[in-house]
Amino acid sequence: MKANQPLVDLPGAIARRKKEIAIAWPLAQKPFIAPIPGTRKPARPEENLGAADVELAPQDLREIEAAVAKVAVRGARGTGHERCGEARS
Repeated sequence: MKANQPLVDLPGAIARRKKEIAIAWPLAQKPFIAPIPGTRKPARPEENLGAADVELAPQDLREIEAAVAKVAVRGARGTGHERCGEARS
């Protein structure tokens, strides 16, 4: 969604590894947080394991928090396939 694009376009070293950051960021929040990614493709679980190798520095976390603070996230969670039979918006 266009309104959420600033979160996708994070600058610097963070943006180079977008796939892993979606998992690495929650891992960096608290030791008891465990993201549970879903996948439809066999190669994705191996890609997701790459998040374990991503170390977000305090500056990375500040950049992410600053980007999140600037955007009012809009839209529903997911792609719509999980709404079985509901009209997509």
